[in-house]
Amino acid sequence: MRTWELLAAAAVLAIAGSGINAAAAENVKVTPLGGQDGEFCKLDRAMLFEDPDGTRLLYDPGMTVAGPEDPRLGKVDVILISHMHGDHVGSRHNKAPNSGSCDKPDLSVDAVPNTNAVDIALAKKAKFVTGSEMPAFFASKLTALGGDPKMSVLARFGGTVKVGGVEISTVPALHSNGVSPSFIGGELGDAMAAAGIAGDVGQATGYILKFSNGLVAYLSGDTGITAEQDLVVRGYYKAKLAVMNIGDNFTTGPTEAAYVINEMIKPASVIPSHANEVATEGGKVIAGTKTETFQKETNVPVHLPLSGKTMEFDAQGMCVAGC
Repeated sequence: MRTWELLAAAAVLAIAGSGINAAAAENVKVTPLGGQDGEFCKLDRAMLFEDPDGTRLLYDPGMTVAGPEDPRLGKVDVILISHMHGDHVGSRHNKAPNSGSCDKPDLSVDAVPNTNAVDIALAKKAKFVTGSEMPAFFASKLTALGGDPKMSVLARFGGTVKVGGVEISTVPALHSNGVSPSFIGGELGDAMAAAGIAGDVGQATGYILKFSNGLVAYLSGDTGITAEQDLVVRGYYKAKLAVMNIGDNFTTGPTEAAYVINEMIKPASVIPSHANEVATEGGKVIAGTKTETFQKETNVPVHLPLSGKTMEFDAQGMCVAGC
């Protein structure tokens, strides 16, 4: 082959390669931060979303993120909290990634009254974006610990906050949202615990994330079936990727969750969450689990949130890498 032909071929390959890299740069990255690498475990809630522009959002760090020193975290710009229950905001947490087992994680680190989420926000200088009356709670915690209360930002239903290239909106979730007395502490906390009551911070929330590549994702939080999943999540926001709780008893079960996906939201793909079970072994779904039921009854691709495994989604909600 002549020299000019070799140069031309190299140029074509370079252009093709740059096109592939550019396409990859336009994807949204989703990394589950669960209890055991490569598995979907009992307490797994946390997910890290990365916009193509580098903005990173941590969703419900809960108990499986090993505090602000967890090496999987890296930069965190925003923390999203669906509601104030300990398994989402983090009353306790793993002492290190992979400590304990999938069924019995090592939750030896006590995070009250601060919560795991607040400790992470302070260390990472991250903003809270939450709905209902939760912003005031987080602002108070930040103030008490020497942080900036302005880093707790409100986005009530219908409102939108933009951080970096990501637009963040909240939608209703049908679930309780009490603040544990242990997060309040002192005499007031003791009196509330003795009376068996929790603090009121309004309704639980779900989230709509619109990324800079055009992808719209719905994060259900803990919820039952709501009319808004059809009228708002699908009808108005047109979500293409859903993160859907399937745990039953406290939230939609696998059959109800499949109905929400198939008949109401109708996204291009879905990531199950909050299964409240050991759902996988060796990264494969265990027969007879709620997760298997959800997979079988759902009409769109179901992508398991295997801890530490990054998935990439295009603007249409299709998983194009790490699937």
